[in-house]
Amino acid sequence: MEDWLVMAFDSTQHALRSETLMEYLNIEFDLFPTPKTITAGCALSIQFPREYLNQVAAMIHQEKVEIRGIFIRKDDIYEAIRLEEV
Repeated sequence: MEDWLVMAFDSTQHALRSETLMEYLNIEFDLFPTPKTITAGCALSIQFPREYLNQVAAMIHQEKVEIRGIFIRKDDIYEAIRLEEV
């Protein structure tokens, strides 16, 4: 899971909604506890392979999903990815 990204949320409601949307789109993912180094209002995050970033970004935009951000792990640090760059 080295090339996996983390999508963090400010509320559990948005995390669970995103889980349903990702299942609908048939995107591989894992629901797991938000890493302590990511400041978010929700204890749940979604981890998914980097290859699905464009699909996830489109889902966020089309479905107006509210997220804290999408992060990539580099060593022990999570860095935010700017979706405008996708």
